[in-house]
Amino acid sequence: MNDLRAVFVGAALLGFGTGVAAESLRCPGGIASEGDSRLSLIYKCGEPLLRDNYCAPVYHSDGINPVPEPFAGAFVPCQATEELLYDRGAGNLMATVRVRSGVIRSITYGRVPR
Repeated sequence: MNDLRAVFVGAALLGFGTGVAAESLRCPGGIASEGDSRLSLIYKCGEPLLRDNYCAPVYHSDGINPVPEPFAGAFVPCQATEELLYDRGAGNLMATVRVRSGVIRSITYGRVPR
């Protein structure tokens, strides 16, 4: 009986640890989520209040250190990134949507853009 209980407890703990929090943005045309295309975002949410395009640095495989400058421009291109700011109206936080390679990578909320 104790073995069976241990299996159930282990399965329950494993199930709780596998959840990944993905943000979504509720819009008049539907819900835009991480993994959706930029085209889908514009279709569902319309044009953003503000937009910013920049070239994000590429990181080593360790994920902590960026590629050093002499190599970054010559051998490793930066990653084109677009941030779109949506004002969701009174009583709601602003939403910043980060798009890379035409796909929504993250959605963050706050009173002011970071």
